[in-house]
Amino acid sequence: MTEKLVIVESPSKAKTINSYLGKEYQVLSSVGHIRDLATSGPGGLGLDVNNNFKPDYQISKGKTKVVNELKKAAKNREVLIATDPDREGEAIAWHIADVLNLDIDQKNRIVFTEITKPAILGAIDKPREIDMDLVHSQEVRRALDRIIGFKLSTLLQKKIKSKSAGRVQSVALKLIVDLEKEILAFIPEEYYEIEAVFEEFKANYIIKANQRIKKDEAMEIVKNSTNPFVIKDIEVKETKRSPKPPFTTSTLQQDANINLNLSGARTMALAQQLYEGIEIDGEITGLITYMRTDSTRLSDIFIKDALNVIKDKYGNDYVGTYHYEKKEGSQDAHEGIRPTSLKLTPKKMEQYLDKYQHRLYERIYNRALASLMSNAIFERTKVIFDANGNLYDVSGVREVFKGFLEVYDDQKTKDVILPKLNVGDKLNASAVNPIRKETQPKSRYTEASLIKEMEKLGIGRPSTYAQTIQTLKSADRNYLTVEKKKLIPTKQGILTVEQLDEFFKDIINVNYTSAMEENLDKVSEGKADDIKLLADFYNAFIPMIDHANINMKKIGPEVLDEACPLCGQPLVLRNGKNGPFIGCSNFPTCRYTRNIEKNEKNEENNII
Repeated sequence: MTEKLVIVESPSKAKTINSYLGKEYQVLSSVGHIRDLATSGPGGLGLDVNNNFKPDYQISKGKTKVVNELKKAAKNREVLIATDPDREGEAIAWHIADVLNLDIDQKNRIVFTEITKPAILGAIDKPREIDMDLVHSQEVRRALDRIIGFKLSTLLQKKIKSKSAGRVQSVALKLIVDLEKEILAFIPEEYYEIEAVFEEFKANYIIKANQRIKKDEAMEIVKNSTNPFVIKDIEVKETKRSPKPPFTTSTLQQDANINLNLSGARTMALAQQLYEGIEIDGEITGLITYMRTDSTRLSDIFIKDALNVIKDKYGNDYVGTYHYEKKEGSQDAHEGIRPTSLKLTPKKMEQYLDKYQHRLYERIYNRALASLMSNAIFERTKVIFDANGNLYDVSGVREVFKGFLEVYDDQKTKDVILPKLNVGDKLNASAVNPIRKETQPKSRYTEASLIKEMEKLGIGRPSTYAQTIQTLKSADRNYLTVEKKKLIPTKQGILTVEQLDEFFKDIINVNYTSAMEENLDKVSEGKADDIKLLADFYNAFIPMIDHANINMKKIGPEVLDEACPLCGQPLVLRNGKNGPFIGCSNFPTCRYTRNIEKNEKNEENNII
């Protein structure tokens, strides 16, 4: 019989780790969480609010068999719990330990940030105790989400037919709705730019910063910009472009959305596969480090290996310097996302990966390597012309040294070469044209820009962004539509935010949500009381719920100007698990329904 039991979260991870360990080990999977808050008791919260919010945990649905197998396997054996190295993983580890009656004071927790044989064997040799501060932080987060999710969702379903609300989800929706209202209220303003056309280039009239030219002024400038255009000054300057740091969870999702057209949820699923391991020549190997991180830090071993690879492949001039500065608010628990081995190049791995796995791996690999390469160098030339007292300029750019761009270039800078020009040269423009422009409203959010904004504002955690946006996009919520990657709120989404603004503005807002994240971080560091944090929230939130229950108007389904073809009663707009549909107001007596045609759906969703 094997002497030691290792418990991980996923079956694929169990398979990978099992291949690294000897016969004295058995590796089993909990298949994620094994317990969750009960849905019984007052309000279905699974919390005893009168007894310091004591949680009532129950074995999750469908997990009884898994738990029994773990209990059986753990008898008379040393147990090591190897769940993910984050707060969620720490909480799962504690639940497993509690269910298996393990001694919490014993060192039965192991962590690793890459699934490679050296990393696993190293972790086995360094077990630690379960970090209860991390567990308490996750418990409070789960309790907060349960209270808001159950209480607020129930209220909104009853009053305005909105399917769900959440601590982070509703604030993300508010960002989208607030921006939409700003866009709809925007009044464009006319202004003009002026260009002078030459044989090989065009020059632009120099407008002072924060100024706009009106039509009459533009026409006067055009009239007075007479030939010759005399070169007044030529400025040649060397500029450098630095490589970006390795990916974090947030920047990986942003990059994949922009460059690979992947949703945050799809990106994280692919990254999970790369992390847990791919079979290469009969051996399962993890290709990247842990993909839930807010740090860009790199290990000394990786830095040394990368600098050697860069020197050998590209030469000394391409070797860069490692720069790392901890970002304010970052937990910095793990490295940035990087390949586990630089020997596993994207080219070598292509035969083992599907198209999307390979494209994502290639970006992770190249960005991590490029982060340790030298700057790219450009020569920028700016030429200023004087046309009868009116100043114009044109700029050229030439790449002098590729540097990190040999490996990773997500801006695709193109050379713009100007002809040979000298100060005092006189050129004649073939035309001077006024160009009418209009100020533009802000652009709607894409998944990438919403994730960037959420991170900037401190809303939620990078590991939750993908699921938050996926929930908002789901058809049964009917909060958003997506057109050309833009997130557009529906009438239901706008109504939901308006009601939350009216009755819950002190809690469902950016500042409160961001402050809560900071407080949860303090709990995880042992610097804040988890019960007090939960009680303060609950005591402020419940009066708001009670007030809204009395004062929020109940809104029925929208009545359409159309009779039911079966019974003659008015048709109404309803919302189902697959999104909005048209049904009879006489339901359940009459069960007539039909799908919404595209033109009807566009009108309903307020798409402009």
